[in-house]
Amino acid sequence: MGGAVSAGEDNDELIDHLKAAQYIRSELVEQAFRAVDRADYYLEEFKENAYKDLAWKHGNIHLSAPCIYSEVMEALDLQPGLSFLNLGSGTGYLSSMVGLILGPFGVNHGVELHSDVTEYAKQKLDFFIRTSDSFDKFDFCEPSFVTGNCLEISPGCSQYDRVYCGAGVQKQHEGYMKSLLKVGGVLVMPLEEKLTKITRTGPSAWETKKILAVSFAPLIQPCQSESGESRLVQFQAVRDPLLSVLTSPGGETLRKEQGTPPPGHVEIRGSPLRLCCLHKPRGSC
Repeated sequence: MGGAVSAGEDNDELIDHLKAAQYIRSELVEQAFRAVDRADYYLEEFKENAYKDLAWKHGNIHLSAPCIYSEVMEALDLQPGLSFLNLGSGTGYLSSMVGLILGPFGVNHGVELHSDVTEYAKQKLDFFIRTSDSFDKFDFCEPSFVTGNCLEISPGCSQYDRVYCGAGVQKQHEGYMKSLLKVGGVLVMPLEEKLTKITRTGPSAWETKKILAVSFAPLIQPCQSESGESRLVQFQAVRDPLLSVLTSPGGETLRKEQGTPPPGHVEIRGSPLRLCCLHKPRGSC
Protein backbone atom coordinates (compact mmCIF):
# COMPACT_ATOMS: atom_id res chain seq x y z
CA MET A 1 0.00 0.00 0.00
CA GLY A 2 1.28 3.47 -0.83
CA GLY A 3 2.64 5.20 -3.88
CA ALA A 4 -0.06 7.88 -3.72
CA VAL A 5 2.45 10.76 -3.72
CA SER A 6 5.85 11.40 -5.28
CA ALA A 7 9.02 10.52 -3.40
CA GLY A 8 10.84 13.28 -1.56
CA GLU A 9 14.55 14.07 -1.43
CA ASP A 10 14.27 14.48 2.32
CA ASN A 11 11.66 14.35 5.09
CA ASP A 12 10.41 17.91 4.53
CA GLU A 13 9.89 17.34 0.81
CA LEU A 14 7.95 14.14 1.53
CA ILE A 15 5.69 16.13 3.90
CA ASP A 16 5.26 18.83 1.23
CA HIS A 17 3.96 16.17 -1.16
CA LEU A 18 1.63 14.68 1.46
CA LYS A 19 0.20 18.16 2.12
CA ALA A 20 -0.25 18.90 -1.57
CA ALA A 21 -2.15 15.63 -1.98
CA GLN A 22 -4.35 16.46 1.06
CA TYR A 23 -3.19 13.50 3.13
CA ILE A 24 -1.89 15.94 5.74
CA ARG A 25 -4.54 18.59 6.38
CA SER A 26 -3.94 20.02 9.87
CA GLU A 27 -1.11 22.08 11.30
CA LEU A 28 -0.58 19.84 14.34
CA VAL A 29 -0.15 16.74 12.19
CA GLU A 30 2.18 18.57 9.82
CA GLN A 31 4.36 19.75 12.70
CA ALA A 32 4.62 16.23 14.11
CA PHE A 33 5.55 14.72 10.73
CA ARG A 34 8.22 17.36 10.13
CA ALA A 35 9.68 16.86 13.62
CA VAL A 36 10.23 13.09 13.30
CA ASP A 37 12.46 12.07 10.40
CA ARG A 38 11.08 8.88 8.86
CA ALA A 39 14.57 7.78 7.75
CA ASP A 40 15.68 7.49 11.37
CA TYR A 41 13.36 4.48 11.76
CA TYR A 42 14.92 2.55 8.86
CA LEU A 43 17.92 0.26 9.01
CA GLU A 44 20.92 2.05 7.55
CA GLU A 45 21.11 -0.08 4.41
CA PHE A 46 17.49 0.72 3.46
CA LYS A 47 17.39 4.46 4.12
CA GLU A 48 17.39 5.38 0.44
CA ASN A 49 13.73 4.27 0.39
CA ALA A 50 12.66 6.23 3.47
CA TYR A 51 11.07 9.16 1.64
CA LYS A 52 9.08 7.10 -0.85
CA ASP A 53 5.37 6.69 -0.23
CA LEU A 54 5.76 2.96 0.28
CA ALA A 55 5.50 0.51 3.14
CA TRP A 56 8.75 -1.12 4.28
CA LYS A 57 9.31 -4.50 5.93
CA HIS A 58 12.48 -6.29 6.98
CA GLY A 59 12.07 -9.35 9.18
CA ASN A 60 9.63 -8.33 11.92
CA ILE A 61 10.29 -4.61 11.43
CA HIS A 62 7.58 -2.82 9.50
CA LEU A 63 6.57 0.72 8.57
CA SER A 64 3.34 1.59 6.80
CA ALA A 65 3.37 3.98 3.84
CA PRO A 66 3.49 7.70 4.72
CA CYS A 67 0.06 8.30 3.16
CA ILE A 68 -1.42 5.70 5.54
CA TYR A 69 0.19 7.23 8.63
CA SER A 70 -1.06 10.64 7.48
CA GLU A 71 -4.64 9.42 7.27
CA VAL A 72 -4.32 7.69 10.65
CA MET A 73 -2.94 10.81 12.36
CA GLU A 74 -5.68 13.00 10.90
CA ALA A 75 -8.44 10.52 11.76
CA LEU A 76 -7.30 10.21 15.38
CA ASP A 77 -8.08 13.91 15.96
CA LEU A 78 -5.28 14.16 18.51
CA GLN A 79 -5.23 16.84 21.20
CA PRO A 80 -2.90 17.62 24.10
CA GLY A 81 -3.56 15.66 27.28
CA LEU A 82 -5.28 12.62 25.74
CA SER A 83 -4.41 8.98 26.39
CA PHE A 84 -3.29 6.91 23.38
CA LEU A 85 -2.88 3.16 22.85
CA ASN A 86 -0.98 1.88 19.81
CA LEU A 87 -1.69 -1.80 19.07
CA GLY A 88 1.16 -3.16 17.03
CA SER A 89 3.42 -0.23 17.88
CA GLY A 90 6.31 -1.48 15.73
CA THR A 91 9.26 0.86 15.32
CA GLY A 92 7.67 3.57 17.48
CA TYR A 93 7.58 6.06 14.58
CA LEU A 94 3.85 6.73 14.87
CA SER A 95 3.92 6.74 18.68
CA SER A 96 6.68 9.37 18.68
CA MET A 97 4.71 11.66 16.37
CA VAL A 98 1.63 11.19 18.54
CA GLY A 99 3.66 12.02 21.66
CA LEU A 100 4.62 15.41 20.23
CA ILE A 101 0.93 16.32 20.08
CA LEU A 102 -0.19 14.77 23.39
CA GLY A 103 2.30 16.82 25.39
CA PRO A 104 3.39 16.29 29.01
CA PHE A 105 -0.10 15.62 30.35
CA GLY A 106 -0.89 12.78 27.94
CA VAL A 107 -0.46 9.01 28.14
CA ASN A 108 1.29 7.14 25.31
CA HIS A 109 1.31 3.31 25.44
CA GLY A 110 2.31 0.78 22.78
CA VAL A 111 1.94 -2.99 22.57
CA GLU A 112 4.15 -4.92 20.13
CA LEU A 113 4.01 -8.66 19.45
CA HIS A 114 7.70 -9.18 18.68
CA SER A 115 10.28 -8.58 21.42
CA ASP A 116 13.03 -7.71 18.92
CA VAL A 117 10.85 -4.95 17.48
CA THR A 118 10.08 -3.63 20.97
CA GLU A 119 13.81 -3.31 21.60
CA TYR A 120 14.29 -1.66 18.19
CA ALA A 121 11.57 0.88 19.05
CA LYS A 122 13.21 1.69 22.38
CA GLN A 123 16.56 2.26 20.64
CA LYS A 124 14.95 4.54 18.06
CA LEU A 125 13.13 6.47 20.78
CA ASP A 126 16.36 6.98 22.69
CA PHE A 127 18.08 8.18 19.52
CA PHE A 128 15.27 10.66 18.85
CA ILE A 129 15.41 12.05 22.39
CA ARG A 130 19.22 12.38 22.33
CA THR A 131 19.73 13.77 18.86
CA SER A 132 16.63 15.40 17.38
CA ASP A 133 16.79 19.15 16.91
CA SER A 134 13.00 19.14 17.11
CA PHE A 135 12.78 17.55 20.53
CA ASP A 136 13.24 20.71 22.59
CA LYS A 137 10.56 22.53 20.56
CA PHE A 138 7.83 20.29 21.99
CA ASP A 139 6.56 19.12 25.37
CA PHE A 140 6.86 15.41 24.63
CA CYS A 141 4.70 12.58 25.92
CA GLU A 142 7.26 9.80 25.77
CA PRO A 143 5.93 6.48 24.49
CA SER A 144 6.26 3.34 26.59
CA PHE A 145 6.38 0.00 24.81
CA VAL A 146 5.60 -3.47 26.11
CA THR A 147 5.83 -6.85 24.35
CA GLY A 148 2.65 -8.90 24.11
CA ASN A 149 -0.33 -9.81 21.97
CA CYS A 150 -2.73 -6.88 21.69
CA LEU A 151 -5.68 -9.29 21.89
CA GLU A 152 -4.61 -10.20 25.44
CA ILE A 153 -4.73 -6.85 27.20
CA SER A 154 -5.80 -7.34 30.79
CA PRO A 155 -9.50 -6.58 31.38
CA GLY A 156 -8.43 -4.42 34.33
CA CYS A 157 -6.53 -1.92 32.17
CA SER A 158 -7.77 1.62 31.74
CA GLN A 159 -9.66 2.64 28.64
CA TYR A 160 -8.13 5.18 26.26
CA ASP A 161 -9.17 8.36 24.47
CA ARG A 162 -7.51 7.26 21.23
CA VAL A 163 -6.65 3.77 19.96
CA TYR A 164 -4.93 2.69 16.76
CA CYS A 165 -4.41 -0.86 15.55
CA GLY A 166 -1.73 -1.41 12.91
CA ALA A 167 -2.90 -4.85 11.79
CA GLY A 168 -5.98 -6.04 9.97
CA VAL A 169 -8.76 -6.61 12.50
CA GLN A 170 -11.05 -9.56 11.90
CA LYS A 171 -14.76 -8.85 12.33
CA GLN A 172 -14.96 -11.08 15.42
CA HIS A 173 -12.48 -8.80 17.23
CA GLU A 174 -14.30 -5.54 16.50
CA GLY A 175 -16.13 -5.59 19.85
CA TYR A 176 -12.89 -6.23 21.74
CA MET A 177 -11.25 -3.23 20.07
CA LYS A 178 -14.22 -1.02 20.90
CA SER A 179 -14.02 -2.08 24.56
CA LEU A 180 -10.60 -0.38 24.86
CA LEU A 181 -12.15 3.02 24.13
CA LYS A 182 -13.58 5.63 26.47
CA VAL A 183 -16.90 7.29 25.70
CA GLY A 184 -16.06 10.16 23.35
CA GLY A 185 -12.96 8.33 22.17
CA VAL A 186 -11.77 7.47 18.67
CA LEU A 187 -10.59 4.10 17.36
CA VAL A 188 -8.80 3.83 14.00
CA MET A 189 -8.09 0.39 12.53
CA PRO A 190 -8.09 -1.63 9.31
CA LEU A 191 -11.42 -3.50 9.34
CA GLU A 192 -12.57 -5.63 6.43
CA GLU A 193 -10.01 -4.08 4.03
CA LYS A 194 -10.96 -0.50 4.93
CA LEU A 195 -9.16 1.91 7.21
CA THR A 196 -12.02 2.67 9.58
CA LYS A 197 -12.67 5.40 12.13
CA ILE A 198 -15.05 4.51 14.98
CA THR A 199 -16.16 7.14 17.49
CA ARG A 200 -17.73 6.04 20.77
CA THR A 201 -20.64 8.45 21.20
CA GLY A 202 -22.16 6.72 24.24
CA PRO A 203 -21.78 3.61 26.43
CA SER A 204 -23.21 1.48 23.62
CA ALA A 205 -23.41 3.96 20.74
CA TRP A 206 -20.93 4.25 17.88
CA GLU A 207 -20.36 6.22 14.70
CA THR A 208 -18.38 4.51 11.93
CA LYS A 209 -16.63 6.07 8.95
CA LYS A 210 -14.72 4.22 6.24
CA ILE A 211 -11.65 6.25 5.26
CA LEU A 212 -9.93 4.38 2.43
CA ALA A 213 -9.21 0.90 1.10
CA VAL A 214 -6.10 -0.70 2.63
CA SER A 215 -4.30 -4.02 2.79
CA PHE A 216 -2.83 -4.97 6.18
CA ALA A 217 -1.50 -8.26 7.51
CA PRO A 218 -4.12 -9.70 9.88
CA LEU A 219 -3.89 -9.77 13.65
CA ILE A 220 -2.10 -12.84 14.96
CA GLN A 221 -4.24 -14.91 17.29
CA PRO A 222 -2.93 -15.44 20.83
CA CYS A 223 -1.24 -18.69 21.78
CA GLN A 224 -1.54 -20.20 25.22
CA SER A 225 1.48 -20.77 27.40
CA GLU A 226 2.67 -24.26 28.30
CA SER A 227 0.56 -24.04 31.45
CA GLY A 228 -2.51 -23.40 29.27
CA GLU A 229 -2.90 -19.84 30.56
CA SER A 230 -2.95 -16.74 28.39
CA ARG A 231 -0.17 -14.16 28.77
CA LEU A 232 -2.11 -11.04 29.69
CA VAL A 233 -0.57 -7.71 28.75
CA GLN A 234 -0.48 -5.73 31.98
CA PHE A 235 -0.47 -1.97 32.24
CA GLN A 236 -0.40 -0.38 35.64
CA ALA A 237 -3.12 2.17 36.28
CA VAL A 238 -2.68 5.43 34.39
CA ARG A 239 -1.34 8.03 36.79
CA ASP A 240 -2.47 11.59 37.28
CA PRO A 241 -0.34 13.30 34.61
CA LEU A 242 0.51 16.13 37.01
CA LEU A 243 2.80 13.66 38.74
CA SER A 244 4.86 13.29 35.56
CA VAL A 245 5.73 16.95 35.17
CA LEU A 246 8.15 19.02 37.23
CA THR A 247 8.46 22.75 36.72
CA SER A 248 11.02 25.37 37.64
CA PRO A 249 11.88 28.85 36.28
CA GLY A 250 13.53 28.58 32.89
CA GLY A 251 12.46 27.62 29.42
CA GLU A 252 13.23 24.34 27.61
CA THR A 253 12.56 20.61 28.03
CA LEU A 254 14.68 17.90 29.58
CA ARG A 255 14.60 14.18 30.09
CA LYS A 256 15.43 12.82 33.51
CA GLU A 257 17.94 9.97 33.20
CA GLN A 258 16.74 6.57 34.31
CA GLY A 259 17.98 5.55 37.71
CA THR A 260 16.12 5.52 40.99
CA PRO A 261 12.46 5.78 39.97
CA PRO A 262 10.96 9.13 40.96
CA PRO A 263 7.84 9.39 43.08
CA GLY A 264 4.68 8.83 41.10
CA HIS A 265 6.38 6.90 38.26
CA VAL A 266 4.45 4.35 36.29
CA GLU A 267 5.80 0.99 35.18
CA ILE A 268 4.74 -1.22 32.32
CA ARG A 269 6.00 -4.66 33.25
CA GLY A 270 8.72 -3.16 35.40
CA SER A 271 10.06 -0.56 32.96
CA PRO A 272 9.80 2.93 34.49
CA LEU A 273 8.67 5.77 32.29
CA ARG A 274 11.25 8.51 31.98
CA LEU A 275 9.88 11.77 33.27
CA CYS A 276 9.36 14.70 30.95
CA CYS A 277 10.32 17.72 33.03
CA LEU A 278 9.74 21.25 31.84
CA HIS A 279 12.06 24.23 31.86
CA LYS A 280 15.60 22.86 31.92
CA PRO A 281 18.01 22.46 29.00
CA ARG A 282 19.10 19.13 27.50
CA GLY A 283 22.01 17.48 29.26
CA SER A 284 21.59 19.34 32.55
CA CYS A 285 20.44 16.37 34.58
